[in-house]
Amino acid sequence: MYRVSDVMTRQVVYLPAETPLDEAARVMKESDIGDVVVTDGATLAGMLTDRDIVVRAVAERADPGTTTIGSIITREVVMIEQHCTANEAAALMRERNIRRVLVCDSDRKLVGIVSLGDLAMQLDPRSALSDISEAAPNT
Repeated sequence: MYRVSDVMTRQVVYLPAETPLDEAARVMKESDIGDVVVTDGATLAGMLTDRDIVVRAVAERADPGTTTIGSIITREVVMIEQHCTANEAAALMRERNIRRVLVCDSDRKLVGIVSLGDLAMQLDPRSALSDISEAAPNT
């Protein structure tokens, strides 16, 4: 039985809420990732995904050089403990209708991110989602 810690991405990129959208997009591209954790000082403010940029900014014709990521992030952050099973993570994603979950340790310290693609590669390696996720490992 796979644990969340077995399938999660340990590379977590943090950006401050005042970061402009274009800079966040460049960071995502350079790091080959589809999400960043957004901070407000020392506080976790939320998560920004590539989809957030498209749906909440580009589609609304927001200026990527002046719009901050803090203005479009998902503030409701869903977390799961790293020792939970991959099946529990999949059930949580299904229940909350989300594609990514932040992973914490027993002290609620952030240690990674698990995505639907990460789970697909472990739980059903023959699935189309697994094939797509394997081609782009951190999206």
